[in-house]
Amino acid sequence: MVKTFLNNIFYFLKEAKTLFKVDLLSNVFSIISIGFIFLILSMIVSGWKVTNEMVEVLQEDAEINVYFPEHFSTEERVLLRDKIARMDGVKAAVIISQEESYKKMEGILGKEAKVLSYFDENPFEEFIEVNIDIQEMEFIFEKLDNTLGIDSVRDNKQVLERLKEVASLTTFLGLLVITAVGISTLIVISHIIRQGIYNNREQINTLKLLGAPDLFIGFPFLLEGLILTLCGGALALSLSYLGIHYVYGQISGALPFIALPTKQIIFKELTRFIMVASIVLGIIGSLFGLSSAKRQ
Repeated sequence: MVKTFLNNIFYFLKEAKTLFKVDLLSNVFSIISIGFIFLILSMIVSGWKVTNEMVEVLQEDAEINVYFPEHFSTEERVLLRDKIARMDGVKAAVIISQEESYKKMEGILGKEAKVLSYFDENPFEEFIEVNIDIQEMEFIFEKLDNTLGIDSVRDNKQVLERLKEVASLTTFLGLLVITAVGISTLIVISHIIRQGIYNNREQINTLKLLGAPDLFIGFPFLLEGLILTLCGGALALSLSYLGIHYVYGQISGALPFIALPTKQIIFKELTRFIMVASIVLGIIGSLFGLSSAKRQ
C-alpha cells in the first residue's frame, strides 16, 4: 500500500494543484485570511517569548544597590562590602565609585546622555552593587535592614514583579489566541475541503465506481488544505519578520538598556512554531472536511 501511495505521489500533487486552480480566487483569499490569523498568533508568541526572556535575564542578573553614609572611610566601605558579600544568597558585592556610576548611566541613556552635561558636579553617589539570588531576596533584605552602616537599599523587585505579571498575562493571551487560531483555521480549511468535494462530486463518484479507495480520492484534498495553511503560515512569517525588525529598532533606539533576546533567536523559534502549527492545523482541518463531507 505504501509503495502504491509513493508511486501515485505525483498524481496527488497534480490533483491538489488542479483543485487549487479550480477555485483560485477563493483559495487566495483563504491564504490571506489564514496569514493574518497566524500573524496575530505570531505577535502574541513573540511577545510572550521576549517577556519571558527579559524576566529570566533579570532573575539571573538581579542586583540591588546598597548606599552608605558619605562620611564612611575607605576601610569602612570595604568592611561593609565584605560583610554583605558573606551573606547567604549574595553572589557578588562590588563598590561602584561615583565615576563608574556616571559611566554606567551614560551607557544606559545612550544618545540621551547629553543631559548629564547640564550638571555642574557628578550627581551620582558611591554605592555597593550586590548581585543576588532572586529567590533569596526577602532574606537578604531582612539581613540588610539589620546591618549597621546602610543608609538605603534600591532594588528592581517591583520591575521584576510587573514583568512577571506581564509574562503571565501574555501566556494567558497566547493560549487564548492559539485556541482561537486553531478553531478559526480548522473551520476555514474544513469548509474549503467540503466545498472542493462538492464541486468535484461527479469526478469523485466516477472514481468510486472504478473502485478507487477513499485514501486515493481524499489525499489530494488533504494536500490542498496543507498547502493553504503552509502558504498562510509563510505569509504570516514574512509580515512578522518585518514587524519584529521594526519593533526591535524602535525599542533599541528609545530604551537601549533593555536586554532583549536577539531577533535571530526569536524568528528561528517563531518559524518552527508557525510551520508546525500550519502542518498540524492543515492536516486536521482537511481530515475534518473529508469526514464531514463523507457523512453527508
